[in-house]
Amino acid sequence: MAKAAPAILTIAGSDSSGGAGIQADLKTFAALGCYGASAITALTAQNTIGVQAVHGIPPDFVSQQITSVLSDIDVRGLKTGMLFDSGIIHAVASTLKEHFSNNGVIPLVCDPVSVSTSGHTLLHPDAIDTMMDEMFPLACLITPNKSEAELLLRRRGFPSAINTVQDMVTAAQNLSALGSNAVLLKGGHISIPREELRGVVSPDIEVNRDFIFDQNIEILQAHNSENATNELVVDVLFIKSEGKAILYPRPRLVSSNTHGTGCTLSAALACVLGRNATLAEATAQATSYTHLGIETASPIGQGFGPLNHLHSITKSLIAPRRKGDPFPLTYSLIRNTSAKWSKYVQHEFVIQLGKGTLERSSFLHFIKQDYHYLKYYARAHALLAAKSDNFAPILAATRIVLHIAKESSMHTSYCAQWGITKEELELTPESSTTTAYGAFLLDTGLQGDTMRLIMVLAACLLGYGEVGLWLKREAQKPNSWVVWEGNPYLKWMEDYSGEDFQNAVKVGLETIESRAAADPPSASRYAEWLAAWERCTDLEKSFWDMAMNLS
Repeated sequence: MAKAAPAILTIAGSDSSGGAGIQADLKTFAALGCYGASAITALTAQNTIGVQAVHGIPPDFVSQQITSVLSDIDVRGLKTGMLFDSGIIHAVASTLKEHFSNNGVIPLVCDPVSVSTSGHTLLHPDAIDTMMDEMFPLACLITPNKSEAELLLRRRGFPSAINTVQDMVTAAQNLSALGSNAVLLKGGHISIPREELRGVVSPDIEVNRDFIFDQNIEILQAHNSENATNELVVDVLFIKSEGKAILYPRPRLVSSNTHGTGCTLSAALACVLGRNATLAEATAQATSYTHLGIETASPIGQGFGPLNHLHSITKSLIAPRRKGDPFPLTYSLIRNTSAKWSKYVQHEFVIQLGKGTLERSSFLHFIKQDYHYLKYYARAHALLAAKSDNFAPILAATRIVLHIAKESSMHTSYCAQWGITKEELELTPESSTTTAYGAFLLDTGLQGDTMRLIMVLAACLLGYGEVGLWLKREAQKPNSWVVWEGNPYLKWMEDYSGEDFQNAVKVGLETIESRAAADPPSASRYAEWLAAWERCTDLEKSFWDMAMNLS
């Protein structure tokens, strides 16, 4: 017998346009694998432009709806949304207390909805105190946004202005004194620079960095014309029993598809808590679900459209390409191999080269072996042309082979500046590291999957592009450890950070991203791509090691 999906109850208003209220809640419940039940507190006439009318449901009928559900169904989690007035709030609180006084405690997420995005009042002003006095003590979590939090704090005499991350932490802590076990202060209405987050340091504040991975991705930031990664939104969770705050920062999204965001988040929280997750785990999962709902939404209506509640139903290993995130595959590859990628692109060879202190003998050994590597690199692209089945990729691969041939001539001239003749280049034996790397390229090209070959070729191209941009950015910092002017290896740094090479990086990024978007990988195929990418980063690191060790 299949295990039953957890039942979750939403007690909230109805949205005739379907983007918020119980409609958003029920979609969220289903998308997250839960059974949804509902008790309607108010009917609204609304659309993406605004709320045109609200009709409250009689409190005793709201109570009857809740009782009907709870007396029959094993509800594992609840959420409340729009409660409209004091009578309904009192009815909801009384009914929940009556039922759960003898039936244990289950997660209740209270979203203190008071004003719509368009400015329409959704909670009578005299009901705010009733909500704080009767609902908050029952809740394991309340989820106000900035405006709601300021309203609640003013009502109880706390400082209310919220403009910074520290303001949010203080506000969440003060809000927890109103009765609930925890507070999730939503940060969607506040943008903060990344630097402000770096300045938040306290033993009582933890930062969840799962969604702001930004290490060694200079190439992605440089080639994203819509890049807005410096602006973050931060949700703040304060857990009263633990006396600590957890920050959940994410890149700010520029989107008009935000109708029902608060409803969706609280519904997702109820689902995850209903599966016995901790508050911290539930917040991470629910904010991720909501964020992706905004990212993947298509425009609906003439105003603020709804989220895409169904994004989690269609499983995809790689996020879809979006205006603000054109390189999801590359981001995934780098993040999933972050430790090895870092050892590759920030290798000691690179650091000493940037400082200008790299031993001349190591650099000479490197450029000699790089000459041999270029032959393998060209042959691998020739294999790519041979394996392609239409003229566009054949032409692209052939152009790269011709470019490498031209580059080899330039490489020979560059080596001559270091006293290495063409004859010496040809007579220098391949190191075992060079042979191993070259054999891997050719073997990958012969094994069948064109995309696997593209992966390993891209790891080389993108890695050197990353190194070039990283050194250039570091050199621009005050009192930088990178020596630019007067560095004996300046031309090497200029070449890999320069326009010509970075244009090649841009083409490489577009190639792998467009191919992945046109033919999304299965789990096993993605694993093959990732393994090929990871192996290439290992071999690139070994190539730097070889140069340092003169092996």
